[in-house]
Amino acid sequence: MIAIVKYNAGNVQSVQYALQRLNVTSIVTDDLHEILTAEKVIFPGVGHAAPAMQYLKERKLDEVILSLKQPVLGICLGLQLMCTHSEEGDTHCLGIFNEQVKLFKPIAGEKVPQIGWNSIYGFQSHLFQGLQENDFVYSVHSYYGALGNETVATTNYIHPYSAALQNNNFYAVQFHPEKSGTVGETILKNFITLT
Repeated sequence: MIAIVKYNAGNVQSVQYALQRLNVTSIVTDDLHEILTAEKVIFPGVGHAAPAMQYLKERKLDEVILSLKQPVLGICLGLQLMCTHSEEGDTHCLGIFNEQVKLFKPIAGEKVPQIGWNSIYGFQSHLFQGLQENDFVYSVHSYYGALGNETVATTNYIHPYSAALQNNNFYAVQFHPEKSGTVGETILKNFITLT
């Protein structure tokens, strides 16, 4: 069973539908015991960092996520909340990844938010097994995690940033695998097969 963390953020159901297409059983929950005892945990989300972190703290979900030993996958806002700090609302986040989340500064010809398909490269994780360098994924975001020691895939929009991060059993992607066609399906399958 995969637990999908339910919190003050959108896009949680679409991840469950993506897992259903892969014939994987999941539950959308904010129940601490269900999350702790799940085989794997997915921490997705679309929304604003500050109220999302407040919701996690009010329900002690922040403590539970930090204590997890099974594979955990953050998606989009999930990745950002797993970093140390976000410029969005000057938010102190979970600190799983030692990275700062910053707002894109638009330049000529590049709009913020980034919406659409972009290539990922520089794979350094089992998550990307079976993919080709520069395969395309779908993104919607105004904030990004900087590049650092925990970066395991890179994207370039305005400048290079972390498309994916990994620290031990914690994995996260800035893009939306559930909306990224066969490339996204491969990433979700790779996560499902992690031990």
